[in-house]
Amino acid sequence: MVLHNDTRISEFLLQGFSEDPELQPLIFGLFLSMYLVTVFGNLLIILAVSSDSHLHTPMYFFLANLSFVDICFTSTTIPKMLWNIQTQSQVITFEGCLSQMYFFLLCAELDDFILSAMAYDRFVAICHPLHYTVIMNPRLCGLLVLVSWIISDLNSLLQSLMLLQLTFCTGMEIPHFFCELNQVVGHACSDTFVNNTVMYFATVLLGGAPLAGVLYCYSKILSSIYKISSAQGKYKVFFTCVSHLSVVSLFYCTGLGVYLSSAATQSSHVSAVASVMYTVVTPMLNPFIYSLRNTDIKRALKGIIGDPVL
Repeated sequence: MVLHNDTRISEFLLQGFSEDPELQPLIFGLFLSMYLVTVFGNLLIILAVSSDSHLHTPMYFFLANLSFVDICFTSTTIPKMLWNIQTQSQVITFEGCLSQMYFFLLCAELDDFILSAMAYDRFVAICHPLHYTVIMNPRLCGLLVLVSWIISDLNSLLQSLMLLQLTFCTGMEIPHFFCELNQVVGHACSDTFVNNTVMYFATVLLGGAPLAGVLYCYSKILSSIYKISSAQGKYKVFFTCVSHLSVVSLFYCTGLGVYLSSAATQSSHVSAVASVMYTVVTPMLNPFIYSLRNTDIKRALKGIIGDPVL
């Protein structure tokens, strides 16, 4: 690749996890399997929710949206990585890298917002059960998803457009399996103060605010559960939150683990491996978490794929 001291470069090189030729078939098979399981599992959740009228409730409306976003989330990064392994090429065009960053940020933020909307749904259902149908009406549910899309889209668009203002004049080898915003900005040879400021401000605001909302909702939920006198009643109420609480914990803990591990080791390859947890593993596990002990989802899935499978 010929490098020019110019703001417009033609391509980046994604180094991935390993350059060892003997490991490439193993990596390809592993990620192809996880990708297919993710797509198939989340697609089943969407089909189950849309086909069963008993699941046309706010909670499952948000779950179907989460499954759709998770399919898009993994489709943003994994197919390109598999293609590079298959063709034995590390190249991604500048336009492709920019597009990948845009959709990756969009889906990550949507996951964040939808999980907070699901927490609010559980908060209203448990703390204000008599007003649940009035508060969580279809208009509010649709509005929450629409606002999530708008905010996520605007931030992703802003971050991507700001990248166009940077000058790249060094070797563009990215030690990651996708174009991660922080990695790409770090390769710029022009001043990145504004980019870093906006990036960290957006992370704190758009990541911290939904997390604060989730924590507030569950503090109120736990307070309400504590007031229930019978142990059976406490278990029944808490059981309705287990699936969502598991997904929230998995999403935020793995995301936080990525930044802590990268900060502790200063190794981009360690960060790349850690990123697999929230970009691939979490979307793959979500359908299993929501269907494992959920009788409503199980019933709907039986109607789609039959009893012998389940």
